[in-house]
Amino acid sequence: MARKPRIHYKGALYHVIARGNKKECIFEDELDKKEYRTLMTKYLKQFQAKLFAYVIMDNHIHLLVQVD
Repeated sequence: MARKPRIHYKGALYHVIARGNKKECIFEDELDKKEYRTLMTKYLKQFQAKLFAYVIMDNHIHLLVQVD
């Protein structure tokens, strides 16, 4: 069952989590993590979001993001 859409508030901080199914790895190596950071930077600029903190682990990520 899908979750309900997130309600956005201007200036709010959001804790974003993504993880692999059954806690499986989503990044195979450091190159994958680097590519993820590159894409993250691109989309933060595109959507004018601010990233306050992040953690990239083998099987999941955490982001603390502010969107306007």
